[in-house]
Amino acid sequence: MIQTDQRPITDWLPITQKEVEKRGWSELDVILISGDAYVDHPAFGAAVIGRIIESMGLKVGIIPQPNWQDDLRDFKKFGRPKLFFGVTSGCMDSMVNHYTAGKRKRSTDAYTPGGQAGFRPDYASIEYTKILKKLFPDVPVLLGGIEASLRRVTHYDYWEDKLFANILTLSGADMLVYGMGEMPLRELIRLIQRGVPFESLNTIPQTAVLVDRQSELPKNKSWKDLVLASHEKCLRNKMAFAANFKHIEQESNKVQAQRLIQGVGDHNLVINPPYPPMTEDQIDRSFDLPYTRLPHPKYNKRGSIPAYEMIKFSVNMHRGCFGGCSFCTISAHQGKFVASRSEDSILKEVDAITQMDGFKGYISDLGGPSANMYRMKGIDQSICDRCVAPSCIHPVVCSNLDTSHKPLTQIYRKVDEHKDVKKAFVSSGIRYDLLVEDYNKKHDGSLDEYMDQLVSRHVCGRLKVAPEHTSDGTLKVMRKPSFKHFHSFKKKYEKLNKKHKLNQPLIPYFISSHPGSTEEEMANLASETKEMGFKLEQVQDFTPTPMTVATAIYYTGVHPYTLRPVYTAISKKEKKNQHLFFFWHKRENYQIIRDKLTNMGRPDLIENLLAEKKKQNKRSFIQSKSRQKRRKKR
Repeated sequence: MIQTDQRPITDWLPITQKEVEKRGWSELDVILISGDAYVDHPAFGAAVIGRIIESMGLKVGIIPQPNWQDDLRDFKKFGRPKLFFGVTSGCMDSMVNHYTAGKRKRSTDAYTPGGQAGFRPDYASIEYTKILKKLFPDVPVLLGGIEASLRRVTHYDYWEDKLFANILTLSGADMLVYGMGEMPLRELIRLIQRGVPFESLNTIPQTAVLVDRQSELPKNKSWKDLVLASHEKCLRNKMAFAANFKHIEQESNKVQAQRLIQGVGDHNLVINPPYPPMTEDQIDRSFDLPYTRLPHPKYNKRGSIPAYEMIKFSVNMHRGCFGGCSFCTISAHQGKFVASRSEDSILKEVDAITQMDGFKGYISDLGGPSANMYRMKGIDQSICDRCVAPSCIHPVVCSNLDTSHKPLTQIYRKVDEHKDVKKAFVSSGIRYDLLVEDYNKKHDGSLDEYMDQLVSRHVCGRLKVAPEHTSDGTLKVMRKPSFKHFHSFKKKYEKLNKKHKLNQPLIPYFISSHPGSTEEEMANLASETKEMGFKLEQVQDFTPTPMTVATAIYYTGVHPYTLRPVYTAISKKEKKNQHLFFFWHKRENYQIIRDKLTNMGRPDLIENLLAEKKKQNKRSFIQSKSRQKRRKKR
């Protein structure tokens, strides 16, 4: 078994000056700043980037969760790096990490030892970069991670309720890597090692830079340019911002994308096209680096890191998601094309997990952004190369998409055969629509075999899926299938449970206040899900995050692809009223919901949702009166 305290400290990347000296180094080539605690695991971005830099022969150190409120000694402890600083807010946008959908401050942080909040600033990437530029003005700063990726262009910020300029302008950083950063980072380091100055690295794919408006744009004969409405025009005109979004989303998910140019102040923002999806060999290289798979020993006495505890015995098998859901940032950051690891790489990681201290035979997840998209891609790649659709499965499953579940079923079975694995669960979200024949009509006959394997061997008590809403109108805005397909999936799932004599409840996820959703539709949702036997627990209110269709609608009031109005709950009252319908079964909500349904003219829903509650209240009233009479007699 791997014991943290038995490993030499040099097995981790250095996070203190003493650890740098232990390695015999006098200075570092690259210093990474991260808003997360340092966990040396492929699920944590700073570890991946650090290990890649190390693999290319450079000396790299990490400053995790530096104190930005004291004399800034954390930022100064390594001195200046020879090449550049790399900055990330961590695995989450710092504002999503800090605040709820209602803008209330969260009391915990899953990426900090002990789950403690308060170890990173708001807008962490911006705050860290400004500090570095003040302390080391001549050292380049490279931004990366999800916060930088989703804020790479003019974007709406929900927490300040206004448009922000791109994060390069806001922070003063020199370059931004968007999306999964392995490929652009390797190219950047390769060019630096050949002697190319940092300021000349402006034509690397999947990066963004600012160029003085009076200067000529960087030259690349292979790229065509698409000029977006300027930041200033977006501030004046919401329709310009909406129109921009369509171009940004389409170009972010094209194989042969255009370079995007946006004016901002005295500069032009230049966003270079992305790299093609990673090949199997390329993605394996990232996952097969020599991670300890453990938090840095520095945290041993501070408590466990919740995000790590959740994934330490899990395996991520692929990246990317072709669902294109309007509210989701996965495709905006990882892309819509799925990049899958090889079987050998996955099974090698399973081997490593079985040797970890504390492993008791249970793999917590064999998954990915969407658990059942492993190895799925276009049948004819040339068709994908020309495609501009943001989703491969909405409004229908693309006829060119290979949705075979055979490779995934095979992986599950091979993991099951491992002598040290008792059970391997699938905890990542399942795309249920890919598993019903009435929606996925292009299937190859592998769906039943996969479902049988999943239900009989890989459900950890309950299976979580995400229909998100019941209204076809709202689901269309969400880019999700009609709710009738969820009914089909539920029947299929329950039939298989019965076959294997199992009792594994289905737990559906739903969102309130999503653009397109009205109060009456939420009432219908409550009624329909009640009839299906659900008392909902996995529910959330829509949170507008940068770089999503739903956020563009929330801010502008129109759909960016049609420029037609879409109703959206904006005020706290509107949002609260929608969220309320998830909890029709709570006694304190009875009268409020009854009044709302009366005003809607929906006596049918009053009867369906509240009839039983009315009987319960009457029984409670009679029982209360009876107790009062007994007390008087005494």
